[in-house]
Amino acid sequence: MFQEVGFGLLLSAVSLGASAQVVQNTTAKPDAVAPAAQSGPADSGQTASANSTMAELQQLIQNRALNELRTTYNGNYGASLLFKADDLTYYVALFQQKNFWRVLKTTSESQAEQTYKAFVEQTVQLADVDIRRIKLDAERAVTEKLISANETRLTALQNDLTMQRQQEQQVQARQEQARQEAAALANERQAAREQLNALQRQIRMLEEQQAKLENAGVGADTKRGR
Repeated sequence: MFQEVGFGLLLSAVSLGASAQVVQNTTAKPDAVAPAAQSGPADSGQTASANSTMAELQQLIQNRALNELRTTYNGNYGASLLFKADDLTYYVALFQQKNFWRVLKTTSESQAEQTYKAFVEQTVQLADVDIRRIKLDAERAVTEKLISANETRLTALQNDLTMQRQQEQQVQARQEQARQEAAALANERQAAREQLNALQRQIRMLEEQQAKLENAGVGADTKRGR
């Protein structure tokens, strides 16, 4: 699918000038290195047919014989516009990750610029799925983190609730025990008061009896003294 899209764009680019040479349906080996936007084209370990624009571009990159004019990256896809100053030749490359995919060579600046723009538009289209996948993967990872955090929070709340219920049960048990002890103490106090009242009544009765006896003895002595 990718090669069909690239082939269509390249056909429209070739129609802009007869001097263009296009490498079609060429996929580089995994160890190829795409042009770098920061410091110009990087070396490439890619191998291709010796009689191809791809091989020519690889050799020029290895010899550092090109100037990088523009490079655009979209996801895993990129497009580069390179310039060979000694013969005013332009190279336009489309690549995926570090693998060259399409290469166009032309001496027409306008064709090079238009082909580069076409390649950039193609990288936007091709990278859309990858960019969406990257975003969805990031959202999934964040969601999983939130799930983990919420599960941890839920477990903590469940543990807190369990401990609170245990504490409530313990408090209720202590309250019930305290009520029972208070009731028992109240009964014991009532019994002690009743016992105290009974003893006090007995003491008063005995005191009254003793007082009567003493009064009776005093009366008898008084009569004898007369």
